[in-house]
Amino acid sequence: MTIQTPLAEILRPSTIDEFLGQNNITDNNSAVYNLIKSGKLFSMILWGPPGSGKTTLARIFAKELNCNFKELSAVNSGIKDLREIAAMAQEELEVTGVNTVVFIDEIHRYSKTQQDALLPYIEKGIIYLIGATTENPSFQVIPALLSRVQIVILTPLDDENILKIIRKGYSYLMNKYGKAKLDPKVGEFILRFSNGDARSALNLVENSYFASGQEKNITVELLENLVSKKTIKYGIDEHYDIASAFQKSLRGSDPDAAIYWLAKMISGGEDPRFIARRLIVTASEDIGNADPNALNIAINAYKAVELLGFPEGRIPLAQAVIYIAKSPKSNATIMAIDKALQDIETNGENYPVPMHLRDSHYKGAASYGFGKDYVYSHEHPDVKQEFLPTELKGREYVE
Repeated sequence: MTIQTPLAEILRPSTIDEFLGQNNITDNNSAVYNLIKSGKLFSMILWGPPGSGKTTLARIFAKELNCNFKELSAVNSGIKDLREIAAMAQEELEVTGVNTVVFIDEIHRYSKTQQDALLPYIEKGIIYLIGATTENPSFQVIPALLSRVQIVILTPLDDENILKIIRKGYSYLMNKYGKAKLDPKVGEFILRFSNGDARSALNLVENSYFASGQEKNITVELLENLVSKKTIKYGIDEHYDIASAFQKSLRGSDPDAAIYWLAKMISGGEDPRFIARRLIVTASEDIGNADPNALNIAINAYKAVELLGFPEGRIPLAQAVIYIAKSPKSNATIMAIDKALQDIETNGENYPVPMHLRDSHYKGAASYGFGKDYVYSHEHPDVKQEFLPTELKGREYVE
């Protein structure tokens, strides 16, 4: 059986000048570009979404720096593999003076022990590490390793560069296998579907070309038949970032944005109870007594989700989202409690209960002076009393 090389691999750039996108790295005046061109070796972690060019850049960097290139996947490699590569790298360095770059794809999947194993080899300069991850290194990489590498952030490719890649893909296929007729809207469809992922775009280019049969008529309808529901990346970063955008949209009274972020969480497989808890928090933190009913709505949405599950649970969630987004806002509640907590826990204003407010319902309490001079407020609502500690008399927490 003949192994067929994917189009994305065939068209993979081999030099930094061929690389499209990531101008913060590939522009002539960028810090990373200057370091690479000056021959300066350093370890790094490339953090970016799928199809943004992490593997390609790692290979290009190793080539530009005249280094040996060893590639591992964190999914199926371990400490034994690291030791073997480090031994070869040390021998190569001693015999030929050539350094070794070790590329570890999905480095966030390495355990703490496996990441620890990298440290001495990096520390001694036996290897230079280029890790690739789609997850935030701050959450997934141990501090000791983070302190020894440069974090290089990659972003999804912009529309202009994705369209260039799409055109390049179709051009290659037509030159090799024959002309095809392209619907003018094909590029736009692939652009939107790929969402900045060059690999995804080229895969669809390749599949659509060969799926067009002898007629070689590539249409949007053909593309729609090739693709199913677009799955979205939803890892630990997205969990926190989308939840943040969701809550800020609610706070900012933007129901359309809040519904969009709700849909992103649902599509990503987020736990609906987590979403409902965010609504409960927002109802108290950002609305509070400006509309006390918002809390009831949020709690009922939580109960409804538990009762219904998904997909039906999306409806009460959306109902609560719209209500909470449109409700009047007040942060007086959280400001009040946090100000009081700061006084007690940070400012040292941790005072005892005044004598007249202490519990006097048990035998002997009066002999201690507990409850003396307390006035029952229901019977004498006009009597002014001090309920704060004497040291905090006049302190205001509630605006």
